[in-house]
Amino acid sequence: MAQHGHSAACCSIPPIVSSDYKGKGKYETIGGLKTYVTGPSNASKAILYIYDIFGYFPQTIQGADILATSDDKQKYQVFIPDFFEGKPADISWYPPENEEQSQALGNFFQNQGAPPRTAARIPDLVREIQKAKPAIKTWGAVGFCWGGKIISLTSSANTPFSSAAECHPAMVDPSDAANISIPLCMLASGDEPEDDVRKFEQNLKGEKHVEVFGDQVHGFMAARADLADARVREEYERGYRTLLEFFGKWLK
Repeated sequence: MAQHGHSAACCSIPPIVSSDYKGKGKYETIGGLKTYVTGPSNASKAILYIYDIFGYFPQTIQGADILATSDDKQKYQVFIPDFFEGKPADISWYPPENEEQSQALGNFFQNQGAPPRTAARIPDLVREIQKAKPAIKTWGAVGFCWGGKIISLTSSANTPFSSAAECHPAMVDPSDAANISIPLCMLASGDEPEDDVRKFEQNLKGEKHVEVFGDQVHGFMAARADLADARVREEYERGYRTLLEFFGKWLK
């Protein structure tokens, strides 16, 4: 397990809002996609935030705002593109409780949620954001659940990112790790197969920080985070602090 980059004192994360969070950023259209944009427009470092299959949720927006401004030494421009173009998965489908929900999820992953489809869009989208925001010099990326798979598929040779992170990633495939060419952080929940997570870690060739939040569910840093629960809130904050520490060291 890699050590944290920054000291724990690097960050001033504001109190986590447990419900009805109001975002600090705004929505813009960039590269043809509705995009949540947060952080100072003159920041030279940017983070592409790839949401989970449920799209824009208050927990997700709050996470992006935390990343944008909570590092005392480094601020970021953070972007959440709406890859599903207004048609995310319904959160009631997961975990599926009947055949209808299972079919709905399966159809989603074969259509707008097919990971290779989104992965192929990333390089051009980053270029479009770069054109719109010329202050940006370097990029990092973080993906949640489904978004974690997109990170695995876009962090190999010729990636636009200098470092990346995956939080409670879906579809963990240790063979993906062998192709990753940049520093990578993986924050797994207790729901991802531990053996796959450990094999993934072993196959990473570069700098890494891999950690399992064993008492948390798949989605605890994004849409499925029950922030009214004190323990979830604590680990949600610790997860985002860990991301800030990692990017503070490796987003160069």
